[in-house]
Amino acid sequence: MASISWMPVHELSSGGLPKPLWTVPAIVRMQAEKYGARQFCTFYDGASLTFRDLESESSALASALAGLGVKEGDRVLAMVQNSRAFLLIMVAVHKRKAIFVPINTELKGTFLQHQLRNTEPRVVFVDAELRPAFDTVDLSGIPIEAVVIAGGETPPLPGVPACRFETLAATQPHPADVVSALPYDVCTIMFTSGTTGPAKGVLMPHAHCYYYALSAMRSTALTEADCMYISMPLFHGTACWLQFYSALLAGARVHIVKRFSAGSWISDIRACGATVTYAVGVMPEFILKQPRRDDDRNNKLRISWSVPISDKWGREFEERFGLRVLQGYGMTEFSVPVWGDLEDPVTAGCAGRVVEEFFEVRIVDPETDEPLGPNEIGEIVVRPKEAGVFMAGYFRMPDKTVEAWRNLWFHSGDAGYFDKEGRLFYVDRIRDRMRRRGENISAFEVEEVINSHPDVLQCAVVGIKAEEAGGEDEVLAQVVATSPELTPKALLDWCVPRMPRFALPRFIEFVPDIERTASGKIRKQAIRDAGVTPNTWDREVAGYVVPR
Repeated sequence: MASISWMPVHELSSGGLPKPLWTVPAIVRMQAEKYGARQFCTFYDGASLTFRDLESESSALASALAGLGVKEGDRVLAMVQNSRAFLLIMVAVHKRKAIFVPINTELKGTFLQHQLRNTEPRVVFVDAELRPAFDTVDLSGIPIEAVVIAGGETPPLPGVPACRFETLAATQPHPADVVSALPYDVCTIMFTSGTTGPAKGVLMPHAHCYYYALSAMRSTALTEADCMYISMPLFHGTACWLQFYSALLAGARVHIVKRFSAGSWISDIRACGATVTYAVGVMPEFILKQPRRDDDRNNKLRISWSVPISDKWGREFEERFGLRVLQGYGMTEFSVPVWGDLEDPVTAGCAGRVVEEFFEVRIVDPETDEPLGPNEIGEIVVRPKEAGVFMAGYFRMPDKTVEAWRNLWFHSGDAGYFDKEGRLFYVDRIRDRMRRRGENISAFEVEEVINSHPDVLQCAVVGIKAEEAGGEDEVLAQVVATSPELTPKALLDWCVPRMPRFALPRFIEFVPDIERTASGKIRKQAIRDAGVTPNTWDREVAGYVVPR
């Protein structure tokens, strides 16, 4: 590959870098040439990466992947926690022009099996401590040719050759193993929650990921003088693209911890000298519940990107820690087409203004798709103006792709409105989907696990608002049992090994029947409206402890 001359991104045209460079390998190489041995990433365990390390070590791993037979278009799945290994794997896969599939590290049972069967990965990377999750799935018919274990010893998957990550990472790199990619090439599949079906794999082109980074860098005014603190999981777009990739693009430093902890948040921020962070969902509320200290403002933070903001705590968060809160609106499918302005006051629900250079956004009637006027609530629909900055569809789910793209607009399933000043306000969800602890949850997948219990006739799962959950959902399951012996605790014991922690119902209510419409559909809105009743079992009140 020819040498890349570097130019400050803010001095380039509206699209940032020339479009041929809108790929992860090109950006990695460009920054390695500019910054060399300057420290880029530090990690909670003391590990680190320079800009040059990321380039050279990912090239070595790309050669190792070539030795395993990974070629253009192959899927490489990673069930890997926040770590040095995660970043090297991602860049190496992209250098092979293969497709990186990072999955939630809490998946197990049918949730994990669906994503394995949907993507049919050629190679699987997994942390040694997460390896037991694969014992909960049927791997027959999934053409995995190699499993790479990171960070320890563990039994291999039955009938699948295994090797150690550390061994592969020591491979001698060969330049011919790095395959050039175009901005329009799909580089990543990230799964997002289904509603009436399983989770959907979003096909993300390089340009899509680049826009994530470019828009975040611009909106936060990120420069090489900044330090980005990442406590969210890298298998999500927020941490991976909005945080890590934007920092790479800006030449900023990054500090990555294993997972979010409200108790250590401010001390971590202070220790690494972070100036920018992202704390979404209920994270800011958890942080605010920590005991106040006189030195809370003794930090270098200038921005926290936090959505959704509540009137109850938005300004309090800014004042307590001496920072500005930035908002926005986005989804995995279309990144973040709406960003707030650092000069605007914090206003609950106000996502900001459309990045008109790249996107069109409308509010339409959910039934007719006719556009609505200012202050009229409808569905948020989006479409791109620039090729490649949008998803290329749902992997192996053409029907879901067509459904989402009806009338040539992507339908978000979210309700919102534009005010007279052209600012987008997010109101609520329209479709039957839930979000808890930063994770999208498919009601279908939770119902599938509960319905598999031998003593369950049928169930319905919805998200309901609980006071302590802020703007997020708690999961409620209404269940028709065939045996009077089935208890809420026994049902949860059944669910624990079969679904991730974040999807476990908090509320369970046994009912003789589930209310339906005249056409036979379950009336889920009636369940939401009823909420928690005197007959609802609450696992938190009952003291049920969910094992890790």
